[in-house]
Amino acid sequence: MRANAVRQALKAGQLQLGLNFGQLRSAELPRLLAAAGFHWAFLDLEHGHFDFGIVNDICRVAHLVDFCPLVRVADIQYSLVARALDCGAGGIVFPRMEDPKLLETALSWTRFPPAGVRGYGLMAPHTDYEPHTFSGMIEHVNSNVLTVLQIESRRAVEACDEILSVPGIDAVMIGPADLSISMGVPGELQHPLMLDAIETIRLSCERHGVTPGIQTRSVPQARHWKERGMRFLGCGSEIGFLFEKAKETAGALLAG
Repeated sequence: MRANAVRQALKAGQLQLGLNFGQLRSAELPRLLAAAGFHWAFLDLEHGHFDFGIVNDICRVAHLVDFCPLVRVADIQYSLVARALDCGAGGIVFPRMEDPKLLETALSWTRFPPAGVRGYGLMAPHTDYEPHTFSGMIEHVNSNVLTVLQIESRRAVEACDEILSVPGIDAVMIGPADLSISMGVPGELQHPLMLDAIETIRLSCERHGVTPGIQTRSVPQARHWKERGMRFLGCGSEIGFLFEKAKETAGALLAG
């Protein structure tokens, strides 16, 4: 059984680069993204249109190339979390998290007893068809699932110390778009209110031993936050990369 290399790297303080992945229904993309140098992607079931069939296909290919497929669930529900993990997700991204008690409950869904309450549904593909005992598989899966929460509102920023004190969180991925709307400065990602809020979250992560991270839309934004200590760093999306390169190529060929 494979270890979660992204989780191990984050625990060692290393930068791990990822992206939003939610529109192109191709299981080949994890191979492409891994070859390009990315470490993880979150399959967006909150805003994207993937069903669990394509999630299963993408996760299986991703694991073959040591690329970590995370799933951002549409809502904080046991059935969504458990099914994503049963499809092979390397971890879960919990969106819009504001309530420490709900977070504690949600985290329990990601691990088998006694560490959590996830129902046992492992099958041969989860273990690469290797023979293992129940206890061995449970121990391995529990120690390799990556848990990420999103802080996306003023209320969550104000409660971030309480939220991040909940045991079992690996990383935070700040959602700057929704956060800017909640802060009253929609789209102004470099507004002083935004910079102060993000720094508040980052410092809280440091205090509680949680990896700080953020999803960004451009290389300059990603570099800005990389220089300020964000190690779970998202930049762009699969559809955005395709559009940007297509536009660059067409523009170069049509110029003059």
